[in-house]
Amino acid sequence: MAEGAKTAGEEEADGDGFTAVLTGVGPRLRALRRDRGTTLAQLSDTTGISLSTLSRLESGHRRPTLELLLPLAKAYGVQLDELVGAPPTGDPRVHLRPFTRDGMTFMPLTRHLGGPHAYKQILPGGRGATGPLEQRVHEGYEWLYVLAGRLRLVLGEHDLVLTAGEVVEFDTRTPHAWASAGPEPVEFLSLFGRQGERMHVRARPAGQ
Repeated sequence: MAEGAKTAGEEEADGDGFTAVLTGVGPRLRALRRDRGTTLAQLSDTTGISLSTLSRLESGHRRPTLELLLPLAKAYGVQLDELVGAPPTGDPRVHLRPFTRDGMTFMPLTRHLGGPHAYKQILPGGRGATGPLEQRVHEGYEWLYVLAGRLRLVLGEHDLVLTAGEVVEFDTRTPHAWASAGPEPVEFLSLFGRQGERMHVRARPAGQ
């Protein structure tokens, strides 16, 4: 056999791997769109891809092509390999692009689209320090850690102000909203699990 030639078994394995990658694109696209809070209609307007094509891509009934994935990657502000689930290259750094939603800047800290999502978020100052905030409800569980500034969190009937170093976690089925609590921007870390994953903290007992 010529050097570098593949056996039939190796070629079949490569084909199975390629099929698995393509099969995973649809669920990744759906998870990313829902995570961004974007509808299919909004995505269609942004990318110029028809609603039916986007729907078939997410359901796995349309084969993903470069012509379809490139505008989607641009719309979501992610690298193409995040959409297709490319294997890691050995570089442990996360190279994901920030995006803006409702005036907030989100910096993704995790590559994967399944399981908990980690973000660093920045809220502009001077917005929502007083007065009512529009609360929302959805499935999942949220964990917030304030890095800098003051974060106003309205959680059900509670109206809280969190400062640097403070942590809060809550079921997102509880009505909630947040905004900066002062004139300065507020920076915080956010961990969100759509299936309701909670934080599990382990610490050594005192004296050990």
